[in-house]
Amino acid sequence: MNGSDVTIENVSKNFGTFKALENVGFTIKKGEFFSLLGPSGCGKTTLLRIIAGFDFPDKGVVLFDGENVVPLAANQRQSNTVFQNYALFPHLSVYENVAFPLRLRKVDKNIIDEKVKEYLHMVQLDAHMNKKPNQLSGGQRQRVAIARALINEPKVLLLDEPLSALDAKLRSNLLVDLDALHDKIGITFIYVTHDQSEALSVSDRIAVMNQGKVLQVGTPFEIYESPATEFVAKFIGEANIFAARVETCEKLEPENPESEYMVKLNIPELNKSILVTDYEETQPGQKVCFTVRPEKIRITLEPPKTTREDINVFQGVVDEPVYWGFQSKFYVRLENGTIIKVFKQHSTYLDDGPEIEWKDKVYISWSANDGYIVEDIDQ
Repeated sequence: MNGSDVTIENVSKNFGTFKALENVGFTIKKGEFFSLLGPSGCGKTTLLRIIAGFDFPDKGVVLFDGENVVPLAANQRQSNTVFQNYALFPHLSVYENVAFPLRLRKVDKNIIDEKVKEYLHMVQLDAHMNKKPNQLSGGQRQRVAIARALINEPKVLLLDEPLSALDAKLRSNLLVDLDALHDKIGITFIYVTHDQSEALSVSDRIAVMNQGKVLQVGTPFEIYESPATEFVAKFIGEANIFAARVETCEKLEPENPESEYMVKLNIPELNKSILVTDYEETQPGQKVCFTVRPEKIRITLEPPKTTREDINVFQGVVDEPVYWGFQSKFYVRLENGTIIKVFKQHSTYLDDGPEIEWKDKVYISWSANDGYIVEDIDQ
């Protein structure tokens, strides 16, 4: 199979006075696993339905390999959709559910038999082909829905929160299988989810949406490490986020045009200035948003032993420790009362240093390279 490039150009959609989508535009590359990520009501499912042909935009176009598909009905597009609720025929066997699209096209029965068995094998349901949907688990029913969507060999597979009805462990396992299936068949996957961990773990690229707009499109690494807006920083993973004002901004290597800048930020909530590196020049007095991920922060009982000037150090007290097995999460209350979240990974059993407990006086520190400036801040 081969996928299609999918281009969204200036798509808007209103439902009465509600703006579901506002001038949305980006391109999904052929064969990508692309996720539309955002909270409920952000417009991601509306956009998926427009791509599928179930809804039509008030403005803008959807292109498959450069061809505008907006005038085409859903069944005339080279796409199929997998729904959250499976949408299986309860009176038909697994075999007949998967065969249904081919029977509609009046495909020869020998070809149907060959194809159905091929796709059931692909989703690991060979032994269940004669069962009815109510005899299957939720994960198995979703596999049937995926096989049925793929048997017509679409160029684009649309997945509308397909795992949200499953329990956490099954969802995780099926997500890995879905990613492997994508790698095997190579078509374009467009995946709608509100779960950031799902999107980060399987996507080639992600579009983060909110209030009908696309805020950032990028790889999981880019979205997580370099959020474009304050909303993206808050929505993806956990972060310590503070309003800040630029004090100074100087090139680290003045003779190098591609050199980073060392920025000194005044952060009222921390009652102290901090250092952060940035590739973009900011102006003294400019209001920005500063973020640092909890796992980037080091927590110790003793002051950090370093002579580096770009290490930001604070003292505080452990307000609440939370043990998560593979890591501990600490809420550290600074001397001025501000709470900082810190994650400490449990890499080894014996070499982790002294155990940090509730009410311990601690030092937290992070490098200027581990913080991030978000210039597009929420008003």
